[in-house]
Amino acid sequence: MEQFYLSLLLLFVSLVSLSFFILFYRHRSPFTAPNLPPGKAGFPVIGESLEFLSTGWKGVPEKFFYERMTRYSSSVFKTSIFGEPAVMFCGPACNKFLFSNENKLVRPWWPENVNKIFPTSLQTNSNQEAKKLRHMLPQFLSAQALQRYIGIMDTIAQRHFASDWENNTEVTVFPLAKRYTFWVASRLFINVDDPEQVAKLAEPFNYVAAGILSMPIDLPGTMFNRAIKASKFIREEMLMKVIKQRKVDLANGTATETQDIMSHMLSYCDEDGKYMSERDIADKILGMLIGGHDTASSACTFIVKYLAELPPNIYQNVYQEQMAIANSKGPGELLNWDDIQKMKYSWNVACEVMRLSPPLQGAFREAMNDFIFNGFSIPKGWKLYWSASSTHRNPEYFEEPEKFDPSRFEGKGPAPFTYVPFGGGPRMCPGKEYARMEILVFMHHLVKRFKWETLIPNGKIVFNPMPIPDKGLPVRLIPHPASN
Repeated sequence: MEQFYLSLLLLFVSLVSLSFFILFYRHRSPFTAPNLPPGKAGFPVIGESLEFLSTGWKGVPEKFFYERMTRYSSSVFKTSIFGEPAVMFCGPACNKFLFSNENKLVRPWWPENVNKIFPTSLQTNSNQEAKKLRHMLPQFLSAQALQRYIGIMDTIAQRHFASDWENNTEVTVFPLAKRYTFWVASRLFINVDDPEQVAKLAEPFNYVAAGILSMPIDLPGTMFNRAIKASKFIREEMLMKVIKQRKVDLANGTATETQDIMSHMLSYCDEDGKYMSERDIADKILGMLIGGHDTASSACTFIVKYLAELPPNIYQNVYQEQMAIANSKGPGELLNWDDIQKMKYSWNVACEVMRLSPPLQGAFREAMNDFIFNGFSIPKGWKLYWSASSTHRNPEYFEEPEKFDPSRFEGKGPAPFTYVPFGGGPRMCPGKEYARMEILVFMHHLVKRFKWETLIPNGKIVFNPMPIPDKGLPVRLIPHPASN
């Protein structure tokens, strides 16, 4: 009997060893192609995913890139991320190449996490879907189209600051910034404006955003598992109900095709006369609600942080600019497009904040065919990643990169493809103008009401996947003597 168990144990060990060998071989085999960029594959299967993610969890995502850029003396290096052979592209020339060759040599790619969190994306070609969305979104997200929404943003900001900031001596900024940006997105994307309904919708979104770039381990209690459950709940228990009711409202004339993005998606048909399915619309609205508030809430939070910790003249310049606009308004008069255009210094400050703490750290692409870049072979199917931090904090492109200097954005601003918080090229974030307006409206209502000081100066920053102050950025509010 002992011999039997010993043989069984040896068989088990042999099978495990064989499995490990197969995984190791499969992991290494793509890296045997000739003339690849320098770099290493990391551990079998997981590659360097843990190092890539952990530098973000520790608040220093640029460390992953700078260490390898120094080690390999190259603007490109190979690695393995999320089970895929990958090449990291670092620097303006790399950014220009990737942004300019969209749907020529490269196409968008997301880790498998995204397909599981947004399952309807498996049913269609990602390029076709991206093209379809880019035909629809300009009606709502271009600068011209957004002018009619400034008053709505202003009204929401007034309500938000009245209910969540005023009459408080201390607040925690990040959750309040998320509440504001999600309220704006809910109103403009799906016409949900009631604060209680907005709060109910927002609660599970935190899990979805955190799971997008987590380790794809679908076990109870993991971030990935919680994201999948939260995504399903939002789509089926919330958005599908809103979509079904909206179809009824469109049919009986109590809603219009142009009132928000959801109505437009329900009314949109392609060149073949096909309408988008309810589930596909729910999936896209889910993604847009995440993209439409998470990055902006991160930017708003860091604007508060930097204005508190920088020399006081930065805040004072923003305050004077915003008060000049506030004093030009009549009682009850809302902000308009001309007011937004006057906020030049405030936007330069916001841009410098996003240089130092970019909400979007980078994005993935996939090689559509074999090609050569900088003398290195990039095989078809390999994943490519561009990184904002590889240029934003690089002294080669920004003199004294750790210094906060809004004047960098005066005149022509930074050199092309060095400042990329919104990406670039054909896939420049279509919500850039939307974010600019939302951030500036937030800054307007913040500085005309308060000065403030951080309660945890120089607190730790974590990335999950956007940069977030570890404790949410608690601040002490100092109201201005006269309310405006």
